[in-house]
Amino acid sequence: MIKRNIYQSIIDRLKSNPVVAILGPRQCGKSTLSKMIISDIGNSIYLDLESPSDLNKLIDIETFFDVNKNKLVCLDEIQRTPDIFSALRSIIDRNGNNGQLLILGSASRDLIRQSSESLAGRISYLELTPFMNSEVNRENDMDSMRNLWMKGGYPRSYLSDYKESGIWRGDFIQTYLERDIPQLGFNIPASLIRRVWMMCAHNHGQIMNYSKIGDSLGISHNTVRSYIEILSQTFLLRPLLPFHGNLKKRMVKSPKFYIRDTGLLHSLLGISGMNDLLGHPVYGYSWEGFALENILAELPDWNGCFYRTSTGSEIDLILEKGTKRVAVEFKASSAPELTRGFRVAMRDLEINDAWVIAPVTDNYALSKNVTVSPLWFFIDYMKNK
Repeated sequence: MIKRNIYQSIIDRLKSNPVVAILGPRQCGKSTLSKMIISDIGNSIYLDLESPSDLNKLIDIETFFDVNKNKLVCLDEIQRTPDIFSALRSIIDRNGNNGQLLILGSASRDLIRQSSESLAGRISYLELTPFMNSEVNRENDMDSMRNLWMKGGYPRSYLSDYKESGIWRGDFIQTYLERDIPQLGFNIPASLIRRVWMMCAHNHGQIMNYSKIGDSLGISHNTVRSYIEILSQTFLLRPLLPFHGNLKKRMVKSPKFYIRDTGLLHSLLGISGMNDLLGHPVYGYSWEGFALENILAELPDWNGCFYRTSTGSEIDLILEKGTKRVAVEFKASSAPELTRGFRVAMRDLEINDAWVIAPVTDNYALSKNVTVSPLWFFIDYMKNK
C-alpha cells in the first residue's frame, strides 16, 4: 500500500475540525485513503453515495447520525447529494465534537457550494492529487520518475503495465465525458467538451486564447471559457495566472493552462511511449507540466504564477510566500541553458534565487544565483525555506 503524503494532515485536521473534506479527481485514491484512515481510527462507518443501498441509509438522516453519533462517518462522492449539507449543519452543531465527518468529493468546493455556505467555520478542505513523485519514487530513481511522467499518477494507470495503463486512461476520459459531467448537472455534448479538452492538450502550458479556440470549434469564447472552468473545477486542468505587480512593463494578462495529469495529456495527444514523446512538440511542455504539478501540489503554502512581458522576458513559475520570491524555469534537457529573456525577467523582479528544474540526477550551479536541480531536491529545499 502506497502511503499518501496528506495522510497525517487529514488525521490532524479531524482532531481540530468537525468536518474534513478530501477533494480531488475521480479515481485518484480518495476512497482507498479514507478506508485506510477509517481502519486506523476505528469506530467509523463508510457510505458510498453512488450505492443505492448506502444512499437509502440517509433517507432519515437525523436518525442515522443519532444512531452513529459517536462514530466518524465517511461520505464518499458527496457531490452526488449536495442538498445534504444544510441538514448536516444542525447535526454537527448538536453533537459539538471534532472529527465527526469525513467527506470525499470529485468536484471543487466552488461546484459544491452548499458545503462552503452551510458548513462555514466547521469544515477544513484538503486536496488529494494522483500520485506525486515523492509518494512512489522515494529512492529518487530516474526511471521511476519517467514511468510516472509517462503514465501519470492515477493509481490504476500508474500500477498497470503500459498497455493496460493506456486502456485505463482512455476509459477514464470516456467515462468522465459521458457520465461524470452529466452527473454534475451540466447538459453538454460529450463530443464538444472532448474537443475543448483536446485543444487544451495541444495548447498545454501555453497562453490560453479563448477566442482562437472558439473560432476553431465554431463556438463562442464565453462557451470555451465555461467548459475550461468545468475542467478546472473537476481537477483536470490547472490554471496558472500571470504575475501582476507594479512594474512599468506590458505584461501578458491571460492565464496558462496545464493538463494536470501527464498520463491523460499523453492519451489525449495519442502519445504511446517515451520515444513518441521525445519526438512530439509537447515534449518540453509535458515535462514543465509534470514538474509544475508536483511543485504546486507539494508546496501549498507558496503561491504560484508566471511572468511574461510583450518584449519576451519570461519566467515559467514564480513562487511567492510573504516577502520571499523564487524563480523557476523548466527544461526537459539534461544540459539546460538559460535564455536572455529569463535573465532580464530576474532583473525586472529583482530575484536572486532562481532554479532550473530538469531531468538530472544532481544539482549544480549554472551561474550566480541560478541552480540546476532535480525535481525532488528543489521540493525538499523549498519545504525548508
